[in-house]
Amino acid sequence: MSIPVYFAGLAMGLSLIVAIGAQNAFVLRQGLRNEHVFAVCLTCALSDLILILVGVTSFGKIAGWLPWVNPVMRYAGAAFLTWYGAKSLIAALRSHDALTVATSREKSGLGKALLACLAFTWLNPHVYLDTVVLLGSISTQFKGHQAAFAAGAVSGSFLFFFALGYGARWLRPFFAKPTAWRALDGLIAAVMGGIAFQLVAGA
Repeated sequence: MSIPVYFAGLAMGLSLIVAIGAQNAFVLRQGLRNEHVFAVCLTCALSDLILILVGVTSFGKIAGWLPWVNPVMRYAGAAFLTWYGAKSLIAALRSHDALTVATSREKSGLGKALLACLAFTWLNPHVYLDTVVLLGSISTQFKGHQAAFAAGAVSGSFLFFFALGYGARWLRPFFAKPTAWRALDGLIAAVMGGIAFQLVAGA
């Protein structure tokens, strides 16, 4: 296994997944309430594993059958990431209420929590762009080492979700401050812009 490619996959996976959204806010909420944390984190991570493997193993084949798919997806992905980065930059200038939303719902049983988790994951169109399209497209730059790239990206998902879920209770005082959300959104904007540039430059 190529260690540099593994860490490239890890960095890309973490960069894409760290953005604050419905799924991450839900995981954060579960962690803050210490409610079905392991099951929710595992469900999110395993879902990412499936989607990443589909992207890495199938995107290259699809691009081979349809040569125009790769450049179109690269530029479409770069455009989306530019838009997402701009959105995060705007959010960085305002207060972020994701923590309030995440902690305001009633407690639920395990089944209900897992259904909600699956809905946040599989019904979100962005997750397919992030895992199947973007990571699949980027993996084509590492011919012969796609497995290492996928392993890194999957490791990033497991690391992030479990860190978010179990670390939430210690993060609560920090993320109770709007400035913390602004700083995180600013960092996300910079990361998204960097990935968008890499996609275009590598086309």
